[in-house]
Amino acid sequence: MNKINRDTQEYFSRFKIPSGCAIFGVINEAGERFSGQMAIDGISVMHERSNGLGGGFAAYGIYPGFEDAWAFHIFYDDAEAKKQTENEITRSFKILFSEEIPTVKISRIVNPPLIYRYFLKPKRNSYQDRKNSKSREDSDTHTFETEEDLIVDFVMHINRDIRGAYIISSGKNMGIFKGVGFPEDIGRFFKLDEYKGYIWTSHGRFPTNSVGWWGGAHPFGLLDWSVVHNGEISSFGTNKRFVSGFGYECTLSTDTEVITYLLDLLVRKQKIDMELIHLVLASPLWEEIDRMPEDNREI
Repeated sequence: MNKINRDTQEYFSRFKIPSGCAIFGVINEAGERFSGQMAIDGISVMHERSNGLGGGFAAYGIYPGFEDAWAFHIFYDDAEAKKQTENEITRSFKILFSEEIPTVKISRIVNPPLIYRYFLKPKRNSYQDRKNSKSREDSDTHTFETEEDLIVDFVMHINRDIRGAYIISSGKNMGIFKGVGFPEDIGRFFKLDEYKGYIWTSHGRFPTNSVGWWGGAHPFGLLDWSVVHNGEISSFGTNKRFVSGFGYECTLSTDTEVITYLLDLLVRKQKIDMELIHLVLASPLWEEIDRMPEDNREI
């Protein structure tokens, strides 16, 4: 049998797994940082489970010089979207540092957007004004808006209201790097071998139930959350309607986005133990529930 080039349509049609994803994750439990090359090498082993329409990485611990700042990674379609977004950023945040994210030209990575990162601190007057406003609005329920809530609101605003701008990463001391292409090519494109982190995850293949585009590739993130998964994990329409009642705007039409928002809602806002979240998102059988400790059974 003649060898088939891995980048040809013949290869895709004969060997691509249409319903599979490539996923990889590694953590140093001691919190020691290591090069992203390990993640690139790990995900490349599963090349056949990708399809060149989406690849990405999430890395934690990569910004020790700005570990207390909010690190935004943003895609822009054009300079106008960048200008509008930066005007919004300067209203609510002090920019500690910003730059175009360094990349290297890769032949198989075509038409990338403008890709920038910002290290931000909320302006005290903006944070206090919004907190007081929310306190007045929610005085009957005695809710208190946290800094994390302000970040979520801002991300939703930009992703919904500014055409051609998309915040793909908004946590602290972490970042998401993704795009259209095979994950190992995306890793080389972003020069991730030059970064060091204590957690790395990666994903290959386009997002479930949506077209392949730079913002929609996995991992999907919000605050410090990042999600990669293999296969469909959520009923998108039902859960989209549910999370919209809590201020989460779904703009991707993919279940990955919904799961990320559900994690933020259930763990951060409703304080459900992380070890119990899988029971909420994938309900056990009634007989399993009957055998649980009473506290878990009530949840």
